[in-house]
Amino acid sequence: MLLSHVVSQGLPPYIGIVHRLDQPVEGVMVFAKNQKAAGALSRQVREHTMEKYYYALVALPDGKNFSDAAGLPSEGTLTDYLSFDKKNNTAAVVPAGTKDAKKAVLDYRVLSEHDGAACLLIRLHTGRHHQIRVQLAHAGTPICGDAKYGTGTVSPLALCSCRIIFAHPADGRKMDYTICPCNPLFKHYISL
Repeated sequence: MLLSHVVSQGLPPYIGIVHRLDQPVEGVMVFAKNQKAAGALSRQVREHTMEKYYYALVALPDGKNFSDAAGLPSEGTLTDYLSFDKKNNTAAVVPAGTKDAKKAVLDYRVLSEHDGAACLLIRLHTGRHHQIRVQLAHAGTPICGDAKYGTGTVSPLALCSCRIIFAHPADGRKMDYTICPCNPLFKHYISL
């Protein structure tokens, strides 16, 4: 679809994939229209200067609030080490120093909580495989609808890439894009 669009604009037939988004996750993404832009944008991803924000709706067990369920304050940073199992397409939190484990860092803030769930705003610092899903499940608060790392009793997965900020690859202007989640589960937790 994007390739057809750029061709219809008279541009060369090129679309560069700069970063990824897990299949069941909705949200905003950045693509490059040429190789030079792809290189500049990919460098921002590698150097962690591209800011990525997500909404995550997490399940709270037994009528607990987020802090009680996770044993964490309502705002903070999660730092874990993740190991990826390619055969099963899953990741897991492992002890630091585990062979091939990669550091995973995200900031979180509880926006609202009620009715057995909490809506978090996440700023992703690293982009590990299933990172947000794994770290929140490990903290005892799996994302609603996540059959892989949680119970998956509600569908679809309540995770949305809601904002992305980066420097324009040609002129360095600050680019800032936001969207509202389509998933109706969010409407009870954030103003859409």
